[in-house]
Amino acid sequence: MSKLTRLGNTGLQVSRLCLGTMTFGTQADEKESFAIMDAACEGGVNFFDTADVYPLGVDHALKGETERIVGKWLQGKREQVVLATKCAGVMGPLPWQGGTSRKHILHAIDASLKRLGTDYVDLYQLHRDDESTPLDETLEALDTVVKSGRARYVGVSNWSAWRVARMLGRAEALRVTRPATVQPRYNLLFRQFERDLFPMCQAENLATLCYNPLAGGLLTGKHRDLAAPGADNRFTVGNAAAMYKDRYWHEREFEVVQQFVALAKDAGIPPVQLAVAWVLAQPGITCAIIGASRAAQLPDSLAAPGVKLDAALLARLDEMTREFRFGDAVR
Repeated sequence: MSKLTRLGNTGLQVSRLCLGTMTFGTQADEKESFAIMDAACEGGVNFFDTADVYPLGVDHALKGETERIVGKWLQGKREQVVLATKCAGVMGPLPWQGGTSRKHILHAIDASLKRLGTDYVDLYQLHRDDESTPLDETLEALDTVVKSGRARYVGVSNWSAWRVARMLGRAEALRVTRPATVQPRYNLLFRQFERDLFPMCQAENLATLCYNPLAGGLLTGKHRDLAAPGADNRFTVGNAAAMYKDRYWHEREFEVVQQFVALAKDAGIPPVQLAVAWVLAQPGITCAIIGASRAAQLPDSLAAPGVKLDAALLARLDEMTREFRFGDAVR
């Protein structure tokens, strides 16, 4: 069962595991997506995260399918789940069908609520930073969303530390709703945010919702051949495959994963449990966002909050992956 924790500086209690849904509609059809959500709830997860652009890596015509699947499952169960979604991704060919302008945010929240079959979301996040839109305009639009009751809290995803800090400052100056959460990529193979974003979040009491704890599945140990990613996984599906390959599909990452899998075996902990438990054990981390393309993949992730990592094991993992605290933070 996933433990509960406070969502940053809010009064909301959420599970330490959050279910990510971007596989729904491509890697997982509706029936399997329902089975995944059922299994997550049975495993104590009360926090679901989605986005208007999901499923991952599809053309404009298919964007929103994930929210529709989640919304269909939610009927009659809405109060069982803390629901998060996102906007700012490109939803169509027109220049205002993306970004964080007031026009797009107010349109996007209404479209998401319709697909989700609900009149509010608990957390509404900006999926990416849009530096072409003034922060004041974005903040005032988010404040409108909260004050209208369409969202309870707001947050950001994939923002740099300095932009989050500036957003907090402008929110205070304008006396509007401030972000409560930050959703960064974080795992043993991508640790750059330990240098700036995470210390800032701790200082400002922002919740950190970390996605990609398994590095797109690389930390499961199932990918053994650098030349052949196989089929039906993050490295092959849709137009996001190139992004995932750029992030992780490199000789050095494979070398470290081999060491990690061997260490997991020595410790008697399945690699999935160890990778997710490591994220949860890091200072200031609120939640790990887990995902699956089949319900049968979830048990190891669901067990991770109960895994206790001793100081010696944490030190070995830190030494093994310390190099990933540095490097190209965009990759």
